[in-house]
Amino acid sequence: MSEQQTIMPRPGPPTILVVDDEPTITMLCKIILEQAGFSVIGAEGSSEALKICTQHEGPIDLMLTDLILPPPSFSLVSESNQFPHVHGYELASRALQIRKDMRAIIMSGNIHQDLAGYGIGQANLPLLHKPFEPQALVALVEQTLRAPLPSMESLTANPSKAAAVGDGWVD
Repeated sequence: MSEQQTIMPRPGPPTILVVDDEPTITMLCKIILEQAGFSVIGAEGSSEALKICTQHEGPIDLMLTDLILPPPSFSLVSESNQFPHVHGYELASRALQIRKDMRAIIMSGNIHQDLAGYGIGQANLPLLHKPFEPQALVALVEQTLRAPLPSMESLTANPSKAAAVGDGWVD
């Protein structure tokens, strides 16, 4: 009798969820990351990204999200809204609660000022400054994928302040 060999399926490329309210940025990141061998899913905002995190059946290894994610239209705050419009750091925190084996990167044009605007003194996630070079994006994604998973304690150790008048939008 011949021995049967068990052939383990080779895992596919890491899947990256790119979240930005600017379709051109999402498409640019998608092109760069796909050329580097990653599988990419795009989302136009936090609500769509949270739906994808909840409903996507395959793995999502990393979320690359813009910090500033304005809602597409007016919406009221609701405790029962499973997919609210939130800024990128809050999105990452919520997504990492849904997908415990995922990592996240925050990107913004003026990241430290934008973080401070949300009351976040220091982000406990990797940061990508816009504009960025394609190789810088790929290098940070690869480095983040090799890093340990973020802990929920590290994300909530510096929670953002409650929204105040003048913050622009809340959901």
